[in-house]
Amino acid sequence: MSDPTPITEQSVEDAVEAALRAAAEAQDSAQLKAARAAHAAEASPIAKLNASLRSVPNEQKAAFGKLVGQARGRINQAFSAREAELVEAEERARLAAEAVDVTAIAPRRAAGARHPLSLLMERAADLFVGMGWEVAEGPELENEWFNFDALNFDEDHPARAMQDTFFVDPVERHLVMRTHTSPVQIRSLLDRELPVYVVAPGRTFRTDELDATHTPVFHQIEGIAIDRGLTMAHLKGTLEHFARSLFGDEAKIRLRPNFFPFTEPSAEMDVWAPNAKGGARWIEWGGCGMVNPNVLRSAGIDPDEYQGFAFGMGIERTLMFRNNLTDMRDIVEGDVRFSHQFGMVV
Repeated sequence: MSDPTPITEQSVEDAVEAALRAAAEAQDSAQLKAARAAHAAEASPIAKLNASLRSVPNEQKAAFGKLVGQARGRINQAFSAREAELVEAEERARLAAEAVDVTAIAPRRAAGARHPLSLLMERAADLFVGMGWEVAEGPELENEWFNFDALNFDEDHPARAMQDTFFVDPVERHLVMRTHTSPVQIRSLLDRELPVYVVAPGRTFRTDELDATHTPVFHQIEGIAIDRGLTMAHLKGTLEHFARSLFGDEAKIRLRPNFFPFTEPSAEMDVWAPNAKGGARWIEWGGCGMVNPNVLRSAGIDPDEYQGFAFGMGIERTLMFRNNLTDMRDIVEGDVRFSHQFGMVV
């Protein structure tokens, strides 16, 4: 054990002066904490002098005890006062650093925008829901039977060819990436009680190269209605209402004879676009017709008792001629500047 530090007025004064100097020189709370540990803690000079009181003669204990006690009081007061000064200074610095200039222009972050394809599909679906139809969905990876056979596509139909359809390996599993949303119509006929009024918006896939007018992934909206007594007149009225909701009150449609495996009779549908770029004109919009009896039989429906109509059109194509767009790539490349020009309304 080391010898106790002798207590003298000078040794006490030296300890006090060193502590006061350390407190005054501390520039922040961390430095003050280190100075307090060096000059006021258990191993500090003033603490050692206090421990030496045990070896002081009894007649001198009172005088030296008062001397050391007063010294410790001065040291503690100095550190407390300096701590208050530093805390106040640090608080002022923090407030200054966090100050907000309420007159400054706030930084503006660019807001995103929903894609016009999503908005257009929602608008179309809402229109049919308003007429009492249901919105149906189905898998994008589809069984070949739902995608082709149930829709009256012959085994040698060109649409089944590898150059038109994405077949999933192994081909023997008969799985394809759906080439249209028509399989949703078949699934709806199998799952629902008659009558059925269903519209099916969704993503489809074909082996097209991406260019100004084609894309391998695109969107369609298709509808099917099966009930007693439905005719081509019901089909035409439904499609004219749809056209006017998208293209304005002056819009109208015309039907031209055509052929599709799943409808008979079939028609190509044109829409009169009064606001088309370059002037009002007829624009090919989609296909439609009365549901082929073979399709009804595939779903277990008696074609002598129930009839129906179906239609389908591409959402990208609709958006292009509705909003005077000329390049399909602008729609699919994901540049938010493209979506911004539409805002939140399509």
